[in-house]
Amino acid sequence: MNLAVTHGLLVGIGPFVAGLAVVALLIGAFRMGARVRRREPAPPRPEEQPRLPEGGPVRRVRENREPDEVPRSRRRLTPQELKAHGNLGSRTSASAERPRWDGGSSGAFGSGGPGGRR
Repeated sequence: MNLAVTHGLLVGIGPFVAGLAVVALLIGAFRMGARVRRREPAPPRPEEQPRLPEGGPVRRVRENREPDEVPRSRRRLTPQELKAHGNLGSRTSASAERPRWDGGSSGAFGSGGPGGRR
């Protein structure tokens, strides 16, 4: 009988103690989060917020760029051998017309279209 009472007591107290441990961990995590948050800088005040330029908002510029061809070689080129390719800006194109796909082409690989003129 004594063993049964002890076992019943442990079965009832065990989950209660585990629950208390979880609650204690959660409280500790919230306190630690509050301490970390206190060390962070405060959000910017309204006078520190960015302002619009005097000329108003900046608009998008739509322009075509000239392609910059990669030099051809019999062997694979490494980035160091490309010299200025890849890190220089491209030039503005003289043509303002946007390049379009040929008429009748699908415009993409594997799209199921005929892929060219018939």
